[in-house]
Amino acid sequence: MSNRALLEVIALDVEDAVAAQAGGADRLELVTDMAADGLTPPRETFAAIRAAVDIPLRVMLRRADGFAAGDVSVLVETARAMRAEGADEFVLGFLTPDGSPDLAAVEAVLAELDGCRWTFHRAIDRAADRDQLRKTLADLPGLDAYLTAGSAAGVDEGLPVLLAEAGRRGEPGYGARILVGGGLTLGHLPVLRAGGVDAFHIGGAARPSGWGRPVSAEAVAEWRTALS
Repeated sequence: MSNRALLEVIALDVEDAVAAQAGGADRLELVTDMAADGLTPPRETFAAIRAAVDIPLRVMLRRADGFAAGDVSVLVETARAMRAEGADEFVLGFLTPDGSPDLAAVEAVLAELDGCRWTFHRAIDRAADRDQLRKTLADLPGLDAYLTAGSAAGVDEGLPVLLAEAGRRGEPGYGARILVGGGLTLGHLPVLRAGGVDAFHIGGAARPSGWGRPVSAEAVAEWRTALS
């Protein structure tokens, strides 16, 4: 059996996507506006990337910085439009002001996704109670991953949480895959892999020259080799 882990790379445009696939990425997360920590890309960007690469694409459903849902009707329309464009994997996650999962907003969006697979993103790292969030969302259709650093401060701080949660895989609320991202470095990989984590998400690490430059296929390949 292969020990190969999943590598997901953030792509902002076609150039990013082509380089990430060339470097060995297994999947892309499509966003725009990293100054706002990643928002929903234009439909045209999704369509262009879909035409340029043949690996899975997860499209962010998020209209503003932060983890509040905002106008849910706008989110629902965005989800509907992306589905109409052919998107079939997504990234989303919303919290109420008290740090609880905004189940009403999440369910309203999921109603447009027809059971598509999706990731609950790093809103989990801002949740008041991670365990309760997981158990609240456990039975939602299509949920197959949590993008998490284990802490709002990043992987350095969150390692103990990530390892503890990986050790609970299969328990109620812990069926979805842990997709580690947020300050992730190559140096974190040995302990995470030893702890059973098998999915990783990079953004800045795929861009050695910064967010003003495109994804480096060479940088992605270094991660791919480390995870193979």
